[in-house]
Amino acid sequence: MVSILLGKGFEEAEALVPADLLRRAGVEVALVGLEDRQVTGSHGVTVMADLLLEELDESRIELLMLPGGLGGVESIRVNRSALGLIQRCWERGCWLAAICAAPTILAQLGILDRRKAVCFPGMEEQMGSAAVQRGAGVVVDGHLITGQAAGASFDFGLKLVEVLKGSAAAGQVRNGVHYRC
Repeated sequence: MVSILLGKGFEEAEALVPADLLRRAGVEVALVGLEDRQVTGSHGVTVMADLLLEELDESRIELLMLPGGLGGVESIRVNRSALGLIQRCWERGCWLAAICAAPTILAQLGILDRRKAVCFPGMEEQMGSAAVQRGAGVVVDGHLITGQAAGASFDFGLKLVEVLKGSAAAGQVRNGVHYRC
């Protein structure tokens, strides 16, 4: 299962485009509200989460995803339960995916130390000792996937499909939505 953490002020495209692409590929996806089932994103779109963080069965998580959006990132950053979940998922070998400002959370936890990653341009100073790949849309290093910003949401989502279901499945989803970039 893929779990996508939603804190108030999350970037809608960065959460919902990957969720949609993963579901098209037949992957079980749970939108997880940190404190509420109704979570409003950074552009005023309110989403109904599938479950609350406290209801999540973390043993089922294959990939944990963190969307950006400064409010959503800050909501995760100050939530001890969310930070603990991220750390435990990493320690048990889950895939971790973060896009835009969210890779700074992984850097804060030391997960990106000396690993290739990308983040929203201008946030490189918050990436610790990560080997930031400036200008890249999506970067994979081991079980870490990072994306640059909302504009990379399709490439990021398709990369998540690829690592979980293979390149053929990613190609089918890409063709199914007529993504030609």
